[in-house]
Order: sequence, then structure tokens, then C-alpha cells
Amino acid sequence: MFLKKITLLHNKTTSKMDYPFSIPSIQSMTEVDLTERVTFFVGENGSGKSTLLEGIADLCGFNSAGGGRNNTYNVDAAESALSEHLRLSWMPKVTNGFFLRAESFYHFASHIDELGPSVLKSYGGKSLHEQSHGESFLSLFLNRFTGKAIYLLDEPEAALSPQRQLTFLRIMHDLVRDEDCQFIIATHSPIILGYPNATILSFDEGEIKETQYEMTEHYQITKYFLDHREKFLKDILED
Repeated sequence: MFLKKITLLHNKTTSKMDYPFSIPSIQSMTEVDLTERVTFFVGENGSGKSTLLEGIADLCGFNSAGGGRNNTYNVDAAESALSEHLRLSWMPKVTNGFFLRAESFYHFASHIDELGPSVLKSYGGKSLHEQSHGESFLSLFLNRFTGKAIYLLDEPEAALSPQRQLTFLRIMHDLVRDEDCQFIIATHSPIILGYPNATILSFDEGEIKETQYEMTEHYQITKYFLDHREKFLKDILED
């Protein structure tokens, strides 16, 4: 464990009408304690999980469009609106790590190509653009991710088939167990959420609170659909 606590600094200049404090979960946030090597952020789109993750990434010194501390490139609307209001508590602080932002990964891959073959070696030696989306994600996880680091991942399942999500779980497990890594992941995937002994923080219902795997909508809706597919589809598709 490296990052132990995330604190939101409220002050007189913050307005509940302005983004990101207009998001209920951010508005009500005070402190978030991190107690496990793997922490998941879950919630509906717009619930604030990616906003908080981007703020953490910015304070870690990672490019808020995706990358590590040494990746300097620009993507429109990639700046964090929250980081100046956050305080991170470390024990000890680490500088190694990476922020994966699935929606801007194309731009990151282009940035790596521009840096040339010597840098590509750290990503498997092959352009990320010359691989499928899923292959490029796995190349990143297998080659760029190393020990004593913190990894912030925003919807890593976006490019991964169910089988490759399972592969990712094994990669993450090895990094946590053998190489002293910490992960904070915003996800909608019930497969990835199933990682054992992780903390799951829900951003729904206007607050950030811990929940159990079986209590997440991701698990409940998926399970109900698989168990009652015909009834489920009839209920939502028929007038």
C-alpha cells in the first residue's frame, strides 16, 4: 500500500453549482480511506468516479490524458478540474506508476510512436497502433507495468473481451502479489470487479461508500440477465 487516504479540501471559493462540485458524490465527499491493494470505483456514468480518478492522477504527476510522469502531450479537455481541491496521504510516497484513460488511449499510443523505437521497447517493441485495441492494452499491462508503483485505470475493460479481462486479472494479481503494486480502477465490468479481497467504493446515491460485490448493480443486473434472459428482454423490449 502506498496511497492511504484521499481528502477533499472544501473552502469558501467552491460552489456546489460549479463542476465538479455539482456532482453529488464529490459534493458530499470528505475523506476516502484506501485499505486494500486493489480499490474499485463503481457507479453510473456521471457519478464522479472518473472525475476523482483523474484528480488523483494529476496529483501523482501523471498526464491526465493518460500516461506516466514522463509522458508529455496534449489532448483537449484532459485537464483535471478537481486536483487542486484534493490532498493525497502516502506511506511511503511513490513516483512510479501510470494512468490509463481508455477514451484517450489512441492519443497516448500516437505519443509513444513519436518517441521512437527505444521507448517502444518498454511497450513490447511493437507499435500499439499495429495491434488490436485489446492487444495494445495487454501489451501495456505486461510490459510497462512494473513493481513498487501505483496504477490508476479508467475502464480498462473498454478494449478487453471477457477472456482478456480474466487475463488482466491474472496480470494484476501477479503485480500485486509479487511486485508490490497498488491499483485504483474505475470499472463497469462484473468480471474485473470480482477480484478477491478488493475494496469496492460506490459513487451512486450521492455519496462515496463501500459496498460488497454482490450488492453492486453490475453484478445484480448481469446475474439477473443471465438467469432470466428471455423474461428480461421481454420486459424491456415489449410495449
